[in-house]
Amino acid sequence: MQMTGNTILVTGGGTGIGRGLAEALHRLGNQVVIAGRRIEPLREVADANPGIHYLSLHQGDAADIRRFAIELTDNHPDLNVIVNNAGIQRVEDLVGGGPGAAAQTIAINLLGPIRLTAALLQRLLGKPHAAILNVTSGLAFMPSALTPTYCATKAALHSYTQSLRFQLRETGVQVIEIIPPHVQTALQGDRGFDPRAMPLDDYITETITLLRTQPQAEEIIVERVKGFRFAERDGAYDEIYPAFNQAMIAALGR
Repeated sequence: MQMTGNTILVTGGGTGIGRGLAEALHRLGNQVVIAGRRIEPLREVADANPGIHYLSLHQGDAADIRRFAIELTDNHPDLNVIVNNAGIQRVEDLVGGGPGAAAQTIAINLLGPIRLTAALLQRLLGKPHAAILNVTSGLAFMPSALTPTYCATKAALHSYTQSLRFQLRETGVQVIEIIPPHVQTALQGDRGFDPRAMPLDDYITETITLLRTQPQAEEIIVERVKGFRFAERDGAYDEIYPAFNQAMIAALGR
């Protein structure tokens, strides 16, 4: 991936990993557009980083994705990089509750990036140094039973990313999967700021370093997430999975 001189869209760019990536990429000399449903966080990022632009996007709404894609390309015709980062995570009781937030989680976390990529792909095919970066999770490879739909959407996005990369193999569009560990953000509410999680600044620094030093990488995997990413390959999955989930349940007080 070319690290400067791009026009980059970062969804979910108002907070957390999205904001961190948007600001880091902006500092490297890229034109950055952030998008999200809540305008106030987007405005705060733009105010703190002159030159970053923002647009509203309800990623769970197919009609709004179509509207957004037209507005984005009309205002930023040089767009050549998409960072599909926006997502939600909800704790679900599969025994005592109904489907709850499952439909919304699927719409935002999975259908959202699929629809947005489809809406913008023809534009990217004609651009130099084009790239699509899909942000999944270590939980795609080591699921948390407390957030089953979130983990399922990230596993599905991992699979979709592999297929997208293969279908685009003869084009100039690079497809990269970014796989975060548990990072200190508001994604999980108050639980997200667990001191045992990776500090956000550290995560962004390591991720940007990997993007710069491994320009042909298909996956960006920081050290903290390698245990989850490669657990099945290394024969450690059956040992890690129950211990990890028992620890998660204990931390939530369940």
